[in-house]
Amino acid sequence: MATEGKEVSNKQIVLRDYVNEFPKESDMELKITKVNLKLPEGSEAVLVKNLYLSIDPFIRIRISKPSTRPGFSESYKLGLPIRGFGVAEVVDSGHPEFKKGDLVWGMTSWEEYTLITSMPPEGFFKIEHTDVSLSYYTGILGMPGMTAYGGFLQLCAPRKGDRVFVSAAFGAVGQLVGQFAKLMGCYVVGSAGSSQKVDLLKNKLGFDDAFNYKEEPNLDAALKKYFPEGIDICFENVGGKMLDAVILNMKVHGQIAVCGMISQYNLEQLECLQNLFCLIMNRICLDGLIASDYYHLYPKYLEMVLPLIKEGKIVYAEDTVEGLESAPAALVGLFSGRNLGKQVVVVARP
Repeated sequence: MATEGKEVSNKQIVLRDYVNEFPKESDMELKITKVNLKLPEGSEAVLVKNLYLSIDPFIRIRISKPSTRPGFSESYKLGLPIRGFGVAEVVDSGHPEFKKGDLVWGMTSWEEYTLITSMPPEGFFKIEHTDVSLSYYTGILGMPGMTAYGGFLQLCAPRKGDRVFVSAAFGAVGQLVGQFAKLMGCYVVGSAGSSQKVDLLKNKLGFDDAFNYKEEPNLDAALKKYFPEGIDICFENVGGKMLDAVILNMKVHGQIAVCGMISQYNLEQLECLQNLFCLIMNRICLDGLIASDYYHLYPKYLEMVLPLIKEGKIVYAEDTVEGLESAPAALVGLFSGRNLGKQVVVVARP
């Protein structure tokens, strides 16, 4: 006979309405359900208590109406918790690889407790190193870190002396790309959306220079100012007019890694690029990437980055808000540039 467990309330943030243009807090709502803390006998699922939630721009794509973004993963369903990356503690497990008390990071839901039923848990990692902040597994030690490592160090293969441009440079991924580039001996310039972020890029993260794109009426001219000889590598997070200007300023055989296009996520009609012919004339390589392409390299990444963190050779800026109820406002804030660094929601303290 199965042992009955304790039933507790489970706060959730569910998708109330599909989003048109900019997301609003009212597109999401708080819902309270019940969850049993003991799995049924014979279950192979994993029940976790969420500790930290990662607020990432890709979520905006998944809360659009189905089929409005061809090429992307399917939209989240109305009335169900929004999904995203997070850090959690295992409450009960029927899976041989996870036991009660394990700390994990991976895809979870915006709620206090999440039942993981997809087996094996794809992209779900056990946390072995707890001598650093657990919240780092939403960022530098999680999906954003793997995006920066795979997309920049593996795909772009930088060399000492390369001239590197990073758009949205104070975001979860961009701040890492810039610091990795500096460690490789590159010249690095980043763009951001406020004077405060520009100052932090230069004085906290060690970028050679940075500029506020909102104060630049001509992005092509701005890039020519910082890269008079052209750009070797661009790590692109913005798309649209920024990417179009970047293409004009790439060196022959330059490399563009496209990680995101945050400028396009809230547009009904996506902006068309005007300068694609330069890809031919200058033999520019433009590649898209997602973090899961490089998950097989995660152990190798940890070997590289953990000593850098502990020795203070790399820093990671987080913007932390408390409480599950803060998640909708945190997501909305990403698209107005309100966050300073990686946006994290604390659901519960370990």
